[in-house]
Amino acid sequence: MSIFYVIISVMKILVTGGAGYIGGITARLLANNNHEVIVFDNLSVGSKVQTDFLKLPLSVGDLKNYADIEKALEGVESVIHFAARTEAGLSPNEPVSFFENNVTGSLNLLKAMAARNVDKLIFSSSSEVYGESEYLPLDEKHPLKPTNPYGWSKLMTEQMLPWFEKKYGLSSVALRYFNAGGAALDGTLGNPKVPPTLLVASAVRGALGLHDFKLSYTKVDTPDGSPIRDYVHVEDLARGHLMALDYLTMKKKSDFFNLGTGKGYSVLEVVRIIKKITGINFPAEIGARREGEPSAKYASFSKAKQVLGWEPKLDLEDIIDSELAWQKSHPEGWEKKA
Repeated sequence: MSIFYVIISVMKILVTGGAGYIGGITARLLANNNHEVIVFDNLSVGSKVQTDFLKLPLSVGDLKNYADIEKALEGVESVIHFAARTEAGLSPNEPVSFFENNVTGSLNLLKAMAARNVDKLIFSSSSEVYGESEYLPLDEKHPLKPTNPYGWSKLMTEQMLPWFEKKYGLSSVALRYFNAGGAALDGTLGNPKVPPTLLVASAVRGALGLHDFKLSYTKVDTPDGSPIRDYVHVEDLARGHLMALDYLTMKKKSDFFNLGTGKGYSVLEVVRIIKKITGINFPAEIGARREGEPSAKYASFSKAKQVLGWEPKLDLEDIIDSELAWQKSHPEGWEKKA
Protein backbone atom coordinates (compact mmCIF):
# COMPACT_ATOMS: atom_id res chain seq x y z
CA MET A 1 0.00 0.00 0.00
CA SER A 2 1.49 3.36 -1.00
CA ILE A 3 0.16 6.47 0.73
CA PHE A 4 1.25 9.94 -0.31
CA TYR A 5 0.88 13.20 1.60
CA VAL A 6 1.63 16.85 1.11
CA ILE A 7 4.81 16.60 3.18
CA ILE A 8 6.36 19.57 4.95
CA SER A 9 9.89 18.97 3.66
CA VAL A 10 11.99 16.15 2.24
CA MET A 11 14.68 14.93 4.65
CA LYS A 12 17.48 12.45 5.09
CA ILE A 13 16.10 10.11 7.74
CA LEU A 14 17.78 7.35 9.72
CA VAL A 15 15.40 4.53 10.67
CA THR A 16 16.83 2.46 13.52
CA GLY A 17 15.46 -1.06 13.43
CA GLY A 18 14.41 -0.41 9.85
CA ALA A 19 15.24 -3.96 8.74
CA GLY A 20 12.53 -5.28 11.06
CA TYR A 21 8.74 -5.37 11.10
CA ILE A 22 7.18 -1.96 11.78
CA GLY A 23 10.45 -0.24 10.91
CA GLY A 24 10.58 -1.80 7.46
CA ILE A 25 7.00 -0.90 6.55
CA THR A 26 7.56 2.64 7.84
CA ALA A 27 10.85 2.95 5.93
CA ARG A 28 9.09 2.06 2.69
CA LEU A 29 6.34 4.60 3.35
CA LEU A 30 8.96 7.30 3.99
CA ALA A 31 10.80 6.42 0.78
CA ASN A 32 7.54 6.41 -1.17
CA ASN A 33 7.00 9.95 0.05
CA ASN A 34 10.38 11.06 -1.34
CA HIS A 35 12.41 11.07 1.86
CA GLU A 36 15.99 9.80 1.69
CA VAL A 37 15.98 6.79 4.01
CA ILE A 38 18.93 5.01 5.62
CA VAL A 39 18.29 1.85 7.64
CA PHE A 40 20.33 1.18 10.78
CA ASP A 41 20.00 -2.34 12.18
CA ASN A 42 22.07 -5.02 13.92
CA LEU A 43 20.14 -7.73 12.02
CA SER A 44 19.47 -9.74 15.19
CA VAL A 45 15.82 -9.90 14.11
CA GLY A 46 15.66 -7.76 10.99
CA SER A 47 16.63 -8.96 7.53
CA LYS A 48 19.10 -7.63 4.97
CA VAL A 49 16.99 -9.40 2.35
CA GLN A 50 14.16 -7.00 3.23
CA THR A 51 16.31 -3.87 2.84
CA ASP A 52 17.64 -5.22 -0.46
CA PHE A 53 14.06 -5.80 -1.60
CA LEU A 54 13.19 -2.21 -0.66
CA LYS A 55 16.39 -0.94 -2.33
CA LEU A 56 17.31 1.00 0.79
CA PRO A 57 20.86 1.55 2.05
CA LEU A 58 21.68 -0.44 5.20
CA SER A 59 24.13 0.59 7.90
CA VAL A 60 24.81 -2.52 9.99
CA GLY A 61 25.54 -1.61 13.58
CA ASP A 62 24.38 -1.85 17.17
CA LEU A 63 23.05 0.95 19.32
CA LYS A 64 25.00 -0.46 22.27
CA ASN A 65 28.13 0.58 20.35
CA TYR A 66 28.21 4.39 20.35
CA ALA A 67 30.68 4.57 17.46
CA ASP A 68 28.30 2.64 15.19
CA ILE A 69 25.39 5.03 15.61
CA GLU A 70 27.50 8.20 15.67
CA LYS A 71 28.97 7.26 12.29
CA ALA A 72 25.57 6.35 10.80
CA LEU A 73 24.14 9.78 11.69
CA GLU A 74 26.44 11.71 9.38
CA GLY A 75 24.31 14.06 7.25
CA VAL A 76 21.05 12.85 8.81
CA GLU A 77 18.32 15.40 9.59
CA SER A 78 15.91 13.29 11.65
CA VAL A 79 15.61 9.84 13.22
CA ILE A 80 12.76 7.39 13.60
CA HIS A 81 13.75 5.03 16.40
CA PHE A 82 12.36 1.48 16.40
CA ALA A 83 15.43 -0.54 17.40
CA ALA A 84 14.68 -2.38 20.65
CA ARG A 85 13.86 -5.71 22.19
CA THR A 86 10.07 -5.85 22.07
CA GLU A 87 8.87 -9.11 23.64
CA ALA A 88 7.15 -7.72 26.74
CA GLY A 89 6.22 -11.16 28.06
CA LEU A 90 9.85 -12.31 28.01
CA SER A 91 11.27 -9.21 29.68
CA PRO A 92 10.70 -10.23 33.35
CA ASN A 93 13.11 -13.13 32.83
CA GLU A 94 15.66 -11.10 30.83
CA PRO A 95 15.74 -7.61 32.40
CA VAL A 96 19.44 -6.99 31.71
CA SER A 97 19.03 -7.57 27.97
CA PHE A 98 15.97 -5.32 27.77
CA PHE A 99 17.56 -2.44 29.67
CA GLU A 100 20.85 -2.72 27.80
CA ASN A 101 19.20 -2.78 24.38
CA ASN A 102 16.34 -0.38 24.97
CA VAL A 103 17.69 2.13 27.50
CA THR A 104 21.45 2.11 26.95
CA GLY A 105 20.91 1.87 23.21
CA SER A 106 18.51 4.82 23.23
CA LEU A 107 20.88 6.88 25.38
CA ASN A 108 23.69 6.28 22.89
CA LEU A 109 21.38 7.36 20.08
CA LEU A 110 20.42 10.57 21.87
CA LYS A 111 24.05 11.37 22.69
CA ALA A 112 25.06 10.82 19.07
CA MET A 113 22.16 12.91 17.79
CA ALA A 114 23.23 15.75 20.07
CA ALA A 115 26.83 15.45 18.86
CA ARG A 116 25.71 15.50 15.21
CA ASN A 117 23.15 18.30 15.76
CA VAL A 118 20.26 16.07 14.63
CA ASP A 119 17.26 17.71 16.26
CA LYS A 120 14.16 15.64 15.37
CA LEU A 121 13.26 12.21 16.77
CA ILE A 122 10.16 10.03 16.45
CA PHE A 123 10.34 7.41 19.19
CA SER A 124 8.59 4.05 19.01
CA SER A 125 7.21 3.80 22.55
CA SER A 126 4.49 1.49 23.84
CA SER A 127 1.21 1.28 25.70
CA GLU A 128 3.16 -0.89 28.18
CA VAL A 129 4.19 2.38 29.87
CA TYR A 130 0.70 2.52 31.42
CA GLY A 131 0.69 -0.84 33.18
CA GLU A 132 -2.61 -2.02 34.64
CA SER A 133 -5.58 0.05 33.48
CA GLU A 134 -7.14 2.25 36.13
CA TYR A 135 -9.79 3.22 33.59
CA LEU A 136 -10.60 2.51 29.95
CA PRO A 137 -10.02 3.59 27.28
CA LEU A 138 -6.48 4.57 28.17
CA ASP A 139 -5.65 8.18 27.37
CA GLU A 140 -2.33 10.00 27.67
CA LYS A 141 -3.25 11.31 31.14
CA HIS A 142 -3.39 7.80 32.60
CA PRO A 143 -0.79 7.10 35.34
CA LEU A 144 2.44 5.53 34.11
CA LYS A 145 3.05 2.33 36.07
CA PRO A 146 4.71 -0.33 33.88
CA THR A 147 4.45 -3.93 35.05
CA ASN A 148 7.46 -5.37 33.20
CA PRO A 149 11.02 -4.38 32.22
CA TYR A 150 9.98 -3.79 28.62
CA GLY A 151 7.44 -1.17 29.69
CA TRP A 152 9.95 0.40 32.07
CA SER A 153 12.58 0.56 29.33
CA LYS A 154 10.20 2.51 27.09
CA LEU A 155 9.18 4.85 29.92
CA MET A 156 12.79 5.46 30.95
CA THR A 157 13.62 6.44 27.38
CA GLU A 158 10.61 8.77 27.23
CA GLN A 159 11.81 10.39 30.46
CA MET A 160 15.22 11.15 28.94
CA LEU A 161 13.74 13.06 26.02
CA PRO A 162 12.81 16.36 27.75
CA TRP A 163 16.34 16.69 29.13
CA PHE A 164 17.88 16.33 25.68
CA GLU A 165 15.44 18.93 24.39
CA LYS A 166 16.30 21.33 27.21
CA LYS A 167 20.07 20.96 26.81
CA TYR A 168 20.46 20.24 23.08
CA GLY A 169 17.25 21.42 21.41
CA LEU A 170 16.33 17.87 20.37
CA SER A 171 12.55 17.83 19.84
CA SER A 172 10.69 14.53 19.84
CA VAL A 173 7.39 12.73 19.50
CA ALA A 174 6.84 9.49 21.40
CA LEU A 175 4.21 7.21 19.88
CA ARG A 176 2.68 4.88 22.46
CA TYR A 177 1.17 2.27 20.28
CA PHE A 178 -0.89 -0.68 21.24
CA ASN A 179 -0.60 -4.22 19.82
CA ALA A 180 0.80 -4.09 16.31
CA GLY A 181 -0.50 -6.65 13.86
CA GLY A 182 -0.88 -7.53 10.22
CA ALA A 183 1.35 -7.05 7.21
CA ALA A 184 1.53 -4.75 4.21
CA LEU A 185 -1.77 -4.81 2.34
CA ASP A 186 0.01 -5.63 -0.93
CA GLY A 187 1.45 -8.77 0.69
CA THR A 188 5.09 -7.85 0.11
CA LEU A 189 6.20 -6.92 3.64
CA GLY A 190 5.57 -8.42 7.05
CA ASN A 191 7.17 -9.52 10.27
CA PRO A 192 10.50 -11.19 9.41
CA LYS A 193 10.73 -12.93 12.81
CA VAL A 194 10.18 -16.70 12.59
CA PRO A 195 8.62 -18.01 14.67
CA PRO A 196 6.78 -14.79 15.60
CA THR A 197 5.89 -13.89 19.16
CA LEU A 198 2.88 -11.71 18.33
CA LEU A 199 -0.54 -13.31 18.85
CA VAL A 200 -2.15 -12.83 15.44
CA ALA A 201 0.92 -13.94 13.52
CA SER A 202 1.41 -16.97 15.77
CA ALA A 203 -2.24 -18.03 15.52
CA VAL A 204 -2.30 -17.55 11.74
CA ARG A 205 0.77 -19.76 11.42
CA GLY A 206 -1.04 -22.32 13.56
CA ALA A 207 -4.03 -22.19 11.22
CA LEU A 208 -1.77 -22.66 8.19
CA GLY A 209 0.04 -25.59 9.80
CA LEU A 210 3.35 -23.74 9.76
CA HIS A 211 3.96 -23.91 13.48
CA ASP A 212 2.35 -25.32 16.61
CA PHE A 213 0.28 -22.56 18.19
CA LYS A 214 0.41 -22.27 21.95
CA LEU A 215 -1.51 -20.00 24.30
CA SER A 216 0.96 -18.20 26.55
CA TYR A 217 -1.13 -15.79 28.61
CA THR A 218 -1.52 -15.86 32.38
CA LYS A 219 -5.16 -16.00 33.50
CA VAL A 220 -6.45 -12.52 34.34
CA ASP A 221 -9.64 -10.85 35.52
CA THR A 222 -11.51 -10.51 32.23
CA PRO A 223 -14.77 -12.17 31.09
CA ASP A 224 -13.00 -15.17 29.52
CA GLY A 225 -9.86 -15.04 31.65
CA SER A 226 -7.56 -14.00 28.78
CA PRO A 227 -5.94 -10.56 28.36
CA ILE A 228 -7.79 -7.92 26.33
CA ARG A 229 -5.71 -5.90 23.88
CA ASP A 230 -6.14 -3.25 21.20
CA TYR A 231 -4.85 -4.55 17.84
CA VAL A 232 -3.71 -1.82 15.45
CA HIS A 233 -2.65 -2.48 11.87
CA VAL A 234 1.02 -1.98 11.07
CA GLU A 235 0.10 0.16 8.03
CA ASP A 236 -1.80 2.53 10.33
CA LEU A 237 1.23 2.68 12.64
CA ALA A 238 3.55 3.48 9.74
CA ARG A 239 1.26 6.30 8.67
CA GLY A 240 1.29 7.62 12.25
CA HIS A 241 5.09 7.93 12.19
CA LEU A 242 5.02 9.91 8.96
CA MET A 243 2.33 12.24 10.30
CA ALA A 244 4.23 12.69 13.57
CA LEU A 245 7.37 13.64 11.64
CA ASP A 246 5.46 16.21 9.60
CA TYR A 247 3.97 17.62 12.82
CA LEU A 248 7.37 17.84 14.51
CA THR A 249 8.93 19.49 11.46
CA MET A 250 6.20 22.09 11.29
CA LYS A 251 5.53 22.76 14.98
CA LYS A 252 8.93 21.87 16.54
CA LYS A 253 6.94 20.95 19.65
CA SER A 254 7.62 17.74 21.54
CA ASP A 255 4.64 15.58 22.52
CA PHE A 256 3.42 12.00 23.00
CA PHE A 257 0.42 10.19 21.53
CA ASN A 258 -1.45 6.91 21.72
CA LEU A 259 -1.90 4.99 18.48
CA GLY A 260 -4.67 2.41 18.80
CA THR A 261 -8.17 1.62 17.61
CA GLY A 262 -10.21 2.18 20.77
CA LYS A 263 -11.51 -1.39 20.71
CA GLY A 264 -10.26 -4.38 22.71
CA TYR A 265 -10.34 -8.10 21.92
CA SER A 266 -9.37 -10.88 24.30
CA VAL A 267 -6.77 -13.44 23.30
CA LEU A 268 -9.42 -16.14 23.04
CA GLU A 269 -11.68 -13.87 20.96
CA VAL A 270 -8.84 -13.28 18.49
CA VAL A 271 -8.21 -17.02 18.18
CA ARG A 272 -11.92 -17.66 17.57
CA ILE A 273 -12.06 -14.94 14.88
CA ILE A 274 -9.00 -16.40 13.12
CA LYS A 275 -10.61 -19.85 13.16
CA LYS A 276 -13.79 -18.36 11.69
CA ILE A 277 -11.98 -16.44 8.92
CA THR A 278 -9.77 -19.36 7.93
CA GLY A 279 -12.37 -22.08 8.48
CA ILE A 280 -9.68 -24.09 10.27
CA ASN A 281 -10.20 -25.36 13.81
CA PHE A 282 -6.49 -25.49 14.63
CA PRO A 283 -5.33 -26.66 18.08
CA ALA A 284 -4.51 -24.02 20.70
CA GLU A 285 -2.38 -25.75 23.29
CA ILE A 286 -1.30 -24.27 26.61
CA GLY A 287 2.35 -23.23 26.51
CA ALA A 288 4.73 -21.36 28.80
CA ARG A 289 2.96 -18.57 30.66
CA ARG A 290 4.03 -14.96 30.29
CA GLU A 291 4.54 -12.76 33.32
CA GLY A 292 3.89 -9.09 34.05
CA GLU A 293 1.15 -8.48 31.49
CA PRO A 294 -1.80 -6.18 32.33
CA SER A 295 -5.31 -7.67 32.12
CA ALA A 296 -6.99 -5.20 29.76
CA LYS A 297 -5.81 -2.31 27.58
CA TYR A 298 -7.33 -0.38 24.74
CA ALA A 299 -6.67 3.13 23.56
CA SER A 300 -8.19 6.51 23.36
CA PHE A 301 -6.67 7.95 20.18
CA SER A 302 -8.51 11.27 20.41
CA LYS A 303 -5.34 13.29 21.06
CA ALA A 304 -3.62 11.85 17.97
CA LYS A 305 -6.74 12.60 15.93
CA GLN A 306 -7.01 16.18 17.16
CA VAL A 307 -3.32 17.10 16.94
CA LEU A 308 -1.87 14.88 14.19
CA GLY A 309 -5.03 14.18 12.21
CA TRP A 310 -4.36 10.45 12.67
CA GLU A 311 -6.99 7.79 13.15
CA PRO A 312 -7.02 4.05 12.37
CA LYS A 313 -8.27 3.08 8.91
CA LEU A 314 -7.99 -0.71 9.23
CA ASP A 315 -9.52 -3.24 11.62
CA LEU A 316 -8.83 -6.68 13.09
CA GLU A 317 -10.14 -8.47 10.00
CA ASP A 318 -7.70 -6.47 7.86
CA ILE A 319 -4.92 -7.45 10.25
CA ILE A 320 -5.78 -11.15 9.95
CA ASP A 321 -6.28 -11.08 6.16
CA SER A 322 -2.96 -9.32 5.53
CA GLU A 323 -1.15 -11.64 7.97
CA LEU A 324 -2.56 -14.65 6.14
CA ALA A 325 -1.28 -13.29 2.82
CA TRP A 326 2.19 -12.64 4.24
CA GLN A 327 2.55 -16.00 5.97
CA LYS A 328 1.39 -17.88 2.86
CA SER A 329 3.94 -16.10 0.65
CA HIS A 330 6.79 -15.99 3.21
CA PRO A 331 6.37 -19.00 5.55
CA GLU A 332 10.00 -18.72 6.66
CA GLY A 333 10.15 -14.93 6.68
CA TRP A 334 12.55 -13.37 4.20
CA GLU A 335 14.94 -16.28 4.14
CA LYS A 336 12.62 -18.53 2.15
CA LYS A 337 9.55 -17.76 0.03
CA ALA A 338 6.75 -20.22 -0.74
